[in-house]
Amino acid sequence: MILVTGGTGLVGSHLLYHLCLENDKIKAIYRTESSLKKVKKVFSFYTADLFLFDKIEWFKADITDIPSMLPVFENVKNVYHCAAFISFNPKDYRKMRKVNIHGTANLVNLCIAAKIDKLCFVSSIAAVGDSLNGELINEENEWNKEQDNSGYSITKFGAEMEVWRASQEGIKVVVVNPGVILGSGFFNAGSGKLFSQVYNGFKYYTEGKTGFVSVQDVVKPMILLMNADVKNERFILVAENKTYKEIFDGIADAFGKKRPSIRIKPWQTAISWRIAWLISKFTGKEPLLSKYSAKSAHSVSEYSSEKIEKTLNYKFKSIEKTIENVCKNYLN
Repeated sequence: MILVTGGTGLVGSHLLYHLCLENDKIKAIYRTESSLKKVKKVFSFYTADLFLFDKIEWFKADITDIPSMLPVFENVKNVYHCAAFISFNPKDYRKMRKVNIHGTANLVNLCIAAKIDKLCFVSSIAAVGDSLNGELINEENEWNKEQDNSGYSITKFGAEMEVWRASQEGIKVVVVNPGVILGSGFFNAGSGKLFSQVYNGFKYYTEGKTGFVSVQDVVKPMILLMNADVKNERFILVAENKTYKEIFDGIADAFGKKRPSIRIKPWQTAISWRIAWLISKFTGKEPLLSKYSAKSAHSVSEYSSEKIEKTLNYKFKSIEKTIENVCKNYLN
């Protein structure tokens, strides 16, 4: 029996579809009925038949609430932990600690108590250290707690530490660290906003650079790693290192829209996030830009996926093809 947390999110919903293609029994947790509709929408991008969705046994539970999780673990042998709270807003830091660190600690404790066989955790490149001497970042780059890290980076690193604790208790563990994940189904949140913004005529770009990957190229290696004789290892999942300008241009071309043409410089975002912060203080609304999202927009980081490619003999789909597919689903 397989358990998936975060099954109503981008990675979790696509993971559930691919797991449902197998014959294993699957459990997944959810918090609201409306979130299940999003999962069905993701399944519809693959097939018009909801037979696969009906294979999932859903439990209303929350990883921050241990009593709600206890019934979920009955007969579970393998766990995919995809649940997380993502934000670059400093005011969400406490919530991120609660979900990402304490929630993962709860899950690890439940895994240990249930004596599960293997745990796959979806971390992030935000929990990987920066480049040394200009070389590509790999799994050996150590995260530096002395840096001015975002709350998201801190809590994802903290969550990884909880998962490694599970490995010390005899549970086989694999950790994946995806780059920016591009996929269909969640166009009003996270990386999905890149597509909706460009479609609606977004004019601006920055020259920051980072690793990008298709959601399919996240979930497929996860399944392969869980089925392989691999344990207590972490793997960066990045198909290509691209500038945000290249991503925006690719999306605009796929939509047949005008490419963003106004370059935003670091000093401009430095002023903008401060103004956005001040406005949010008066209005109580979410700031359109934060210190860390502004910093990320201009930072240049390049990653190596050599380890996963060699371990699984895996070949990533090009970002160009990924963008074309996501744009097609957006229009549909």
